[in-house]
Amino acid sequence: MSYQKRSAWRKRFTPINILIVFFTIFFVVYFVFPFYWQLTTSLRTPANLTAIPPQLFPNPLYFTRYIHIFAETAFPLNVRNSLITSSATTITCLAFSVLSSYSIARLKVPGHRAILIGVLVVSMLPAVAIVGPLYLSFRRLSLINTLPGLIIAYTAFFLPFTMWFLTSFFKTIPPDLEEAATIDGCTPLQALFRIIIPLSAPAVFTIAMLVFIFSWNEFLFAFTFTTSDSIRTYPVGLIMFRGLWNVPWGDLSAASTVVTVPIVIIVLAAQRYVIQGLTAGAVKG
Repeated sequence: MSYQKRSAWRKRFTPINILIVFFTIFFVVYFVFPFYWQLTTSLRTPANLTAIPPQLFPNPLYFTRYIHIFAETAFPLNVRNSLITSSATTITCLAFSVLSSYSIARLKVPGHRAILIGVLVVSMLPAVAIVGPLYLSFRRLSLINTLPGLIIAYTAFFLPFTMWFLTSFFKTIPPDLEEAATIDGCTPLQALFRIIIPLSAPAVFTIAMLVFIFSWNEFLFAFTFTTSDSIRTYPVGLIMFRGLWNVPWGDLSAASTVVTVPIVIIVLAAQRYVIQGLTAGAVKG
Protein backbone atom coordinates (compact mmCIF):
# COMPACT_ATOMS: atom_id res chain seq x y z
CA MET A 1 0.00 0.00 0.00
CA SER A 2 1.41 3.39 -1.02
CA TYR A 3 2.05 6.22 1.40
CA GLN A 4 -0.84 8.30 -0.01
CA LYS A 5 -3.32 5.42 0.46
CA ARG A 6 -2.12 4.80 4.01
CA SER A 7 -2.47 8.49 4.80
CA ALA A 8 -6.01 8.62 3.37
CA TRP A 9 -6.88 5.46 5.35
CA ARG A 10 -5.66 7.05 8.60
CA LYS A 11 -7.62 10.25 7.92
CA ARG A 12 -10.81 8.26 7.29
CA PHE A 13 -10.54 6.09 10.41
CA THR A 14 -9.80 8.74 13.01
CA PRO A 15 -11.20 8.26 16.54
CA ILE A 16 -13.80 10.99 15.90
CA ASN A 17 -15.05 9.31 12.71
CA ILE A 18 -15.22 5.91 14.41
CA LEU A 19 -17.19 7.45 17.29
CA ILE A 20 -19.61 9.13 14.86
CA VAL A 21 -20.19 5.86 13.00
CA PHE A 22 -20.75 4.00 16.27
CA PHE A 23 -23.36 6.47 17.55
CA THR A 24 -25.04 6.59 14.13
CA ILE A 25 -25.43 2.81 14.10
CA PHE A 26 -26.63 2.87 17.71
CA PHE A 27 -29.36 5.47 17.05
CA VAL A 28 -30.47 3.77 13.82
CA VAL A 29 -30.90 0.47 15.65
CA TYR A 30 -32.56 2.25 18.57
CA PHE A 31 -35.23 3.84 16.36
CA VAL A 32 -35.69 0.99 13.87
CA PHE A 33 -35.89 -1.87 16.36
CA PRO A 34 -39.40 -0.99 17.71
CA PHE A 35 -40.79 -1.13 14.18
CA TYR A 36 -38.99 -4.43 13.57
CA TRP A 37 -40.42 -5.79 16.83
CA GLN A 38 -43.90 -4.68 15.78
CA LEU A 39 -43.52 -6.43 12.42
CA THR A 40 -42.22 -9.68 13.91
CA THR A 41 -44.98 -9.67 16.53
CA SER A 42 -47.60 -9.49 13.79
CA LEU A 43 -46.03 -12.51 12.06
CA ARG A 44 -45.75 -14.83 15.10
CA THR A 45 -48.13 -17.70 15.62
CA PRO A 46 -50.52 -17.46 18.62
CA ALA A 47 -48.41 -20.02 20.49
CA ASN A 48 -45.20 -18.01 19.94
CA LEU A 49 -46.73 -14.60 20.58
CA THR A 50 -45.91 -14.63 24.31
CA ALA A 51 -43.17 -17.25 24.25
CA ILE A 52 -40.15 -16.80 26.53
CA PRO A 53 -37.55 -16.11 25.22
CA PRO A 54 -39.29 -14.13 22.42
CA GLN A 55 -38.64 -14.97 18.79
CA LEU A 56 -36.54 -12.40 16.95
CA PHE A 57 -37.15 -14.24 13.67
CA PRO A 58 -40.70 -15.68 13.50
CA ASN A 59 -40.83 -19.27 12.35
CA PRO A 60 -43.21 -20.20 10.85
CA LEU A 61 -44.58 -16.93 9.44
CA TYR A 62 -48.21 -16.32 10.38
CA PHE A 63 -50.16 -14.06 7.98
CA THR A 64 -53.65 -14.87 9.22
CA ARG A 65 -53.86 -11.69 11.32
CA TYR A 66 -53.57 -9.49 8.23
CA ILE A 67 -56.47 -11.34 6.63
CA HIS A 68 -58.45 -11.07 9.86
CA ILE A 69 -58.12 -7.30 10.34
CA PHE A 70 -59.25 -6.62 6.77
CA ALA A 71 -62.04 -9.21 6.58
CA GLU A 72 -63.55 -9.22 10.08
CA THR A 73 -62.98 -5.77 11.61
CA ALA A 74 -63.78 -2.14 10.83
CA PHE A 75 -60.09 -1.45 10.19
CA PRO A 76 -60.44 -0.89 6.39
CA LEU A 77 -63.18 1.66 7.06
CA ASN A 78 -61.01 3.39 9.66
CA VAL A 79 -58.11 3.60 7.22
CA ARG A 80 -60.42 5.07 4.57
CA ASN A 81 -61.61 7.72 7.01
CA SER A 82 -58.02 8.59 7.93
CA LEU A 83 -57.10 8.91 4.26
CA ILE A 84 -60.07 11.20 3.55
CA THR A 85 -59.55 13.47 6.55
CA SER A 86 -55.77 13.68 6.12
CA SER A 87 -55.98 14.47 2.39
CA ALA A 88 -58.76 17.03 2.82
CA THR A 89 -56.95 18.69 5.73
CA THR A 90 -53.72 18.92 3.75
CA ILE A 91 -55.42 20.46 0.71
CA THR A 92 -57.42 22.92 2.82
CA CYS A 93 -54.41 24.00 4.88
CA LEU A 94 -52.31 24.57 1.75
CA ALA A 95 -55.06 26.52 0.00
CA PHE A 96 -55.56 28.92 2.91
CA SER A 97 -51.96 29.12 4.13
CA VAL A 98 -50.37 29.84 0.74
CA LEU A 99 -52.66 32.81 0.09
CA SER A 100 -52.56 34.19 3.63
CA SER A 101 -48.79 33.69 4.03
CA TYR A 102 -48.08 35.43 0.74
CA SER A 103 -50.29 38.35 1.77
CA ILE A 104 -48.49 38.71 5.11
CA ALA A 105 -45.01 38.34 3.60
CA ARG A 106 -45.42 40.53 0.52
CA LEU A 107 -48.49 42.76 0.50
CA LYS A 108 -47.84 44.31 3.93
CA VAL A 109 -51.46 44.18 4.99
CA PRO A 110 -52.34 46.37 8.00
CA GLY A 111 -51.37 44.67 11.25
CA HIS A 112 -49.41 41.92 9.51
CA ARG A 113 -46.88 41.72 12.35
CA ALA A 114 -49.63 41.33 14.93
CA ILE A 115 -51.25 38.67 12.74
CA LEU A 116 -47.99 36.75 12.49
CA ILE A 117 -47.39 36.96 16.25
CA GLY A 118 -50.95 35.78 16.88
CA VAL A 119 -50.44 32.88 14.46
CA LEU A 120 -47.23 31.92 16.26
CA VAL A 121 -48.92 32.02 19.67
CA VAL A 122 -51.90 29.96 18.47
CA SER A 123 -49.62 27.35 16.90
CA MET A 124 -48.07 26.75 20.33
CA LEU A 125 -51.39 25.90 22.00
CA PRO A 126 -51.73 22.21 22.95
CA ALA A 127 -54.63 20.31 21.41
CA VAL A 128 -56.14 19.59 24.82
CA ALA A 129 -56.60 23.35 25.39
CA ILE A 130 -59.02 23.74 22.47
CA VAL A 131 -60.74 20.35 22.35
CA GLY A 132 -63.40 21.43 24.89
CA PRO A 133 -64.53 24.64 23.12
CA LEU A 134 -64.43 22.87 19.77
CA TYR A 135 -66.62 20.06 21.09
CA LEU A 136 -69.26 22.51 22.36
CA SER A 137 -69.22 24.40 19.05
CA PHE A 138 -69.42 21.22 16.96
CA ARG A 139 -72.30 19.88 19.05
CA ARG A 140 -74.33 23.01 18.31
CA LEU A 141 -73.45 22.82 14.62
CA SER A 142 -74.23 19.05 14.42
CA LEU A 143 -70.65 18.27 13.39
CA ILE A 144 -70.01 15.61 16.03
CA ASN A 145 -69.34 12.18 14.48
CA THR A 146 -68.88 13.58 10.97
CA LEU A 147 -65.87 13.68 8.67
CA PRO A 148 -66.34 17.41 7.92
CA GLY A 149 -66.16 18.05 11.66
CA LEU A 150 -62.80 16.25 11.88
CA ILE A 151 -61.49 18.10 8.82
CA ILE A 152 -62.47 21.47 10.29
CA ALA A 153 -60.86 20.60 13.64
CA TYR A 154 -57.63 19.44 12.02
CA THR A 155 -57.51 22.50 9.77
CA ALA A 156 -58.08 24.86 12.69
CA PHE A 157 -55.26 23.21 14.63
CA PHE A 158 -52.65 22.87 11.85
CA LEU A 159 -53.33 26.05 9.84
CA PRO A 160 -51.42 28.43 12.18
CA PHE A 161 -48.30 26.27 11.90
CA THR A 162 -48.48 26.12 8.09
CA MET A 163 -49.04 29.90 7.89
CA TRP A 164 -46.05 30.64 10.10
CA PHE A 165 -43.80 28.21 8.22
CA LEU A 166 -44.70 29.46 4.72
CA THR A 167 -44.60 33.14 5.72
CA SER A 168 -41.04 32.70 6.95
CA PHE A 169 -40.11 30.98 3.71
CA PHE A 170 -41.79 33.49 1.38
CA LYS A 171 -39.82 36.30 3.03
CA THR A 172 -36.56 34.69 1.88
CA ILE A 173 -37.52 34.89 -1.82
CA PRO A 174 -36.16 38.09 -3.45
CA PRO A 175 -38.95 40.60 -4.28
CA ASP A 176 -37.12 41.44 -7.51
CA LEU A 177 -38.57 38.31 -9.10
CA GLU A 178 -42.11 39.50 -8.52
CA GLU A 179 -41.27 43.02 -9.68
CA ALA A 180 -39.91 41.59 -12.92
CA ALA A 181 -43.09 39.52 -13.32
CA THR A 182 -45.20 42.64 -12.68
CA ILE A 183 -43.33 44.52 -15.37
CA ASP A 184 -44.15 41.67 -17.75
CA GLY A 185 -47.84 42.14 -16.96
CA CYS A 186 -48.49 39.69 -14.12
CA THR A 187 -50.87 40.53 -11.31
CA PRO A 188 -49.80 39.72 -7.71
CA LEU A 189 -51.91 36.55 -7.84
CA GLN A 190 -50.35 35.47 -11.14
CA ALA A 191 -46.88 36.17 -9.75
CA LEU A 192 -47.73 33.95 -6.79
CA PHE A 193 -48.78 30.97 -8.92
CA ARG A 194 -46.22 31.39 -11.71
CA ILE A 195 -43.15 32.51 -9.76
CA ILE A 196 -43.42 32.07 -5.99
CA ILE A 197 -45.09 28.67 -5.71
CA PRO A 198 -42.74 26.92 -8.22
CA LEU A 199 -39.75 28.36 -6.34
CA SER A 200 -41.31 27.29 -3.04
CA ALA A 201 -42.07 23.73 -4.15
CA PRO A 202 -39.76 22.06 -1.57
CA ALA A 203 -41.27 24.08 1.30
CA VAL A 204 -44.86 23.53 0.11
CA PHE A 205 -44.20 19.81 -0.34
CA THR A 206 -42.62 19.59 3.12
CA ILE A 207 -45.51 21.34 4.85
CA ALA A 208 -47.99 19.15 2.95
CA MET A 209 -46.21 16.01 4.16
CA LEU A 210 -46.06 17.23 7.76
CA VAL A 211 -49.75 18.15 7.84
CA PHE A 212 -50.71 14.83 6.24
CA ILE A 213 -48.64 12.80 8.72
CA PHE A 214 -49.90 14.78 11.73
CA SER A 215 -53.51 14.35 10.58
CA TRP A 216 -52.93 10.68 9.78
CA ASN A 217 -51.68 9.96 13.30
CA GLU A 218 -53.91 12.38 15.26
CA PHE A 219 -55.80 10.73 18.12
CA LEU A 220 -57.28 13.26 20.58
CA PHE A 221 -59.68 15.04 18.20
CA ALA A 222 -60.65 11.80 16.48
CA PHE A 223 -61.36 10.11 19.81
CA THR A 224 -63.38 13.08 21.11
CA PHE A 225 -65.42 13.92 18.01
CA THR A 226 -66.30 10.43 16.72
CA THR A 227 -68.68 7.86 18.19
CA SER A 228 -69.10 5.16 15.51
CA ASP A 229 -66.83 2.89 13.45
CA SER A 230 -68.17 4.42 10.24
CA ILE A 231 -66.48 7.75 11.12
CA ARG A 232 -63.57 6.75 13.38
CA THR A 233 -60.05 7.09 12.01
CA TYR A 234 -57.50 4.33 12.37
CA PRO A 235 -55.80 5.54 15.64
CA VAL A 236 -59.17 5.32 17.40
CA GLY A 237 -60.00 2.10 15.56
CA LEU A 238 -56.87 0.47 17.00
CA ILE A 239 -58.06 1.25 20.51
CA MET A 240 -61.31 -0.56 19.74
CA PHE A 241 -59.36 -3.79 19.10
CA ARG A 242 -59.06 -4.34 22.85
CA GLY A 243 -61.22 -7.06 24.33
CA LEU A 244 -62.81 -7.17 27.78
CA TRP A 245 -60.18 -9.47 29.30
CA ASN A 246 -57.26 -9.40 26.89
CA VAL A 247 -55.37 -7.21 24.41
CA PRO A 248 -54.92 -8.73 20.92
CA TRP A 249 -51.28 -7.75 20.51
CA GLY A 250 -50.96 -9.68 17.26
CA ASP A 251 -53.89 -7.89 15.58
CA LEU A 252 -52.72 -4.53 16.92
CA SER A 253 -49.21 -5.14 15.57
CA ALA A 254 -50.54 -6.18 12.16
CA ALA A 255 -52.80 -3.11 11.88
CA SER A 256 -50.03 -0.79 13.08
CA THR A 257 -47.66 -2.23 10.50
CA VAL A 258 -50.18 -1.70 7.71
CA VAL A 259 -50.63 2.01 8.52
CA THR A 260 -46.93 2.62 9.23
CA VAL A 261 -45.29 1.09 6.15
CA PRO A 262 -46.82 3.50 3.57
CA ILE A 263 -45.75 6.55 5.59
CA VAL A 264 -42.22 5.20 6.00
CA ILE A 265 -41.97 4.52 2.25
CA ILE A 266 -43.25 8.00 1.36
CA VAL A 267 -40.85 9.74 3.76
CA LEU A 268 -37.84 7.72 2.58
CA ALA A 269 -38.69 8.35 -1.08
CA ALA A 270 -39.19 12.08 -0.54
CA GLN A 271 -36.56 12.76 2.11
CA ARG A 272 -34.43 14.87 -0.26
CA TYR A 273 -37.32 17.27 -0.87
CA VAL A 274 -38.20 17.36 2.82
CA ILE A 275 -34.63 18.31 3.77
CA GLN A 276 -34.60 21.02 1.09
CA GLY A 277 -37.87 22.41 2.38
CA LEU A 278 -36.77 22.46 6.02
CA THR A 279 -33.41 24.09 5.28
CA ALA A 280 -34.27 26.35 2.34
CA GLY A 281 -35.20 29.25 4.57
CA ALA A 282 -31.96 29.05 6.54
CA VAL A 283 -30.03 31.12 3.97
CA LYS A 284 -31.58 34.33 2.72
CA GLY A 285 -31.29 35.24 -0.94
